Amino acid sequence: MENLLDGNAIAKRYHKQLKQHVAELRKKGVQPSLVIYYLGEDPAAEVYFNAKRKLAQALGIVVYPRRFVRIDEDDLIRQIKNCDDNCEIDGIFIELPLPSHLNARRIRQAVTPDKDVDGINPISLGQLLMGQATFPPATAMGVIELMRAKHIVFEGKDVVVVGRSDVVGTPLSLLLKKENATVTVCHSKTRHLSEKTRQAEILCVAVGQPNFIRGDMVQDGAVVIDIGVNVGPNGLVGDVAFSEVHPKARWITPVPGGVGPMTSVIVMSNVIQAARRRL
Repeated sequence: MENLLDGNAIAKRYHKQLKQHVAELRKKGVQPSLVIYYLGEDPAAEVYFNAKRKLAQALGIVVYPRRFVRIDEDDLIRQIKNCDDNCEIDGIFIELPLPSHLNARRIRQAVTPDKDVDGINPISLGQLLMGQATFPPATAMGVIELMRAKHIVFEGKDVVVVGRSDVVGTPLSLLLKKENATVTVCHSKTRHLSEKTRQAEILCVAVGQPNFIRGDMVQDGAVVIDIGVNVGPNGLVGDVAFSEVHPKARWITPVPGGVGPMTSVIVMSNVIQAARRRL
């Protein structure tokens, strides 16, 4: 498909360079390392947990996978604090969404910004707002790098972000504003949503509802970035009705294989940056 933004293919371009960076650090006596938590039993989270684990190993990053179907909140925070205190651990990543019995805000605050390679700590988001983030939020930055790889211009473009979560929608809107795009953020309370999405030259969708964006909600020639990951009867599906939108789009991401691989690339890049600071 000529208009497919293939995240797997684009991510592979980065792998060789990242592997070289890891090798250079190891020659200097620093071994980049990452702890990845997967909590609960969310099928989409499990897919991305395994993908990050395998990529880290392929790049030469030491990875410590922490898998818990159920864990007490205080125990989890103690574990995160131990990782924070361990000077040989460079990054801490928590696969989202979290199980409902865990206080997401408290867990996110437990990850210190210096090791927050996914940018989920509220302090990290505040730093991003001020233009001085320790690490960019991985999914939001992955979206930016995915479009840059295809030389998609942001400056002056009308961009609509559907979804306002602190993890994806809000940081993505901040990054796009930094690129001089004109950004509109929509959400569940937005009136006349279709009118707004049809105005978008670039449409980014992260609402967590399968096939939420239909073909008649997108203008011809738009760039459509589907960030949603939902489990359907035939596997993973996005927030965009792909078969309806694909014929109209200039560029469109598949699910899976679109934004996800780029998220993993940004996580590994952030881990390498953290290891350099340790050096």
